[in-house]
Amino acid sequence: MKTIKQTLIFDTNPHNLYEYIINPRKQTKLTNAKATNTMKEGGKFSAYDDYITGTNLKLIPDKKIIQNWTCSDFPPGVFTEVTFELKLKGNQTELIFTQTGIPDDYYEDLVQGWEEFYWKPIREMLEIEKADALWK
Repeated sequence: MKTIKQTLIFDTNPHNLYEYIINPRKQTKLTNAKATNTMKEGGKFSAYDDYITGTNLKLIPDKKIIQNWTCSDFPPGVFTEVTFELKLKGNQTELIFTQTGIPDDYYEDLVQGWEEFYWKPIREMLEIEKADALWK
């Protein structure tokens, strides 16, 4: 089993980033795939048309999200733990991301997947929001 640990900076506030991670409407818009989330501890969530499913273990609004995750192509019963920790750094947000319990065979795909399917789309959406704000 392996662990991914990444520290990233996003040009937004912690509340906005928290919403992109947890809010199913924002995540659906971000990914162009159906997402669901009760947004409550102990509640279920899904992303990318049920490719990812899991449970919200701990939610501290605008600060921390801890979830267990499984993917439809993981071996049955395999879950990883995903932590998103958000910290305000000036006018930006530092995201400390950790995913533990990753089956060795899935590690490289997940490292690439986080960048391609989450971090890059979030950055692109934040740029669109900034451009829209300039026109208002």
